[in-house]
Amino acid sequence: MSTLAHTMMTAARSAESGLAGPGEIDRYPFAEAPGADRGSAPVWDSPDADLGRMGRRSAGSRGRGLHGQLVQQLGQMIVSGDLGADRPLVPEEIGQRFEVSRTVVRESLRVLEAKGLVSARPNVGTRVRPVSDWNLLDPDIIEWRAFGPLRDDQRRELSELRWTIEPLAARLAAGHGREDVQQRLSDMVEIMGHALTQSDSITFARADAEFHSLLIQLAGNRMLEHLSGIVSSALQVSGAPITGCDRPTDASLGHHGRIVTALASGDGNAAESAMRQLLTVHPEVERVVPAPREH
Repeated sequence: MSTLAHTMMTAARSAESGLAGPGEIDRYPFAEAPGADRGSAPVWDSPDADLGRMGRRSAGSRGRGLHGQLVQQLGQMIVSGDLGADRPLVPEEIGQRFEVSRTVVRESLRVLEAKGLVSARPNVGTRVRPVSDWNLLDPDIIEWRAFGPLRDDQRRELSELRWTIEPLAARLAAGHGREDVQQRLSDMVEIMGHALTQSDSITFARADAEFHSLLIQLAGNRMLEHLSGIVSSALQVSGAPITGCDRPTDASLGHHGRIVTALASGDGNAAESAMRQLLTVHPEVERVVPAPREH
């Protein structure tokens, strides 16, 4: 095992167990060894500070302190149905229940309103909105649904959406010659390979998330980039249906490698096909999406 891989895995195991969003992997100071050949080993630090940062979680509910915690708690309760539309949400009651100030409650409700979960109107108060009004593409709502009563529906919908987004992104990415991003993708595959040999699922998942975020950026379609947060959330949500990215396996690693090879040769058909195969590695996914389409 290389010095880089050993350093990377040690740092990953010492980090918190929660998976980082795309781009956050860059924060780990995995530098190449002194005198090492720059082209022989992957490094986390990127010359492009924006690479892989499209899928960051929204700051509203991920903020530290009481505000972020209350957004999380209320959001989960609304999505699970514990807080329904049968009566208004009274800020004073919320403050007393969770022992927070009116300011914290007010700001938290504003975040939830921005996500489409609640609405505040004069003489009506703050009420939970119907599911049809929710921003279902919001990463927080994706997570809350994935761990709520509708978890199976959410995971199925995520798999279906990924199967639509990512093969197209792979095809488009083959037409763009950004060597820096393609090298970064190769680095992520190498890191996943090292992690697989060490049974290090955390490092594998971090590199995998970075890989998919970078691939969508390489597609050169800003609307697809806007959807990259969905892919990030899908990769962080565990449970069935399971795609090739959810389990570190030789098959999954091989498909990632074939995607990189196809991108390097500018073969859009091969890149799209490899991505479809990656997303349908496991038999249980066949219930969700059709078999990979041959070109």
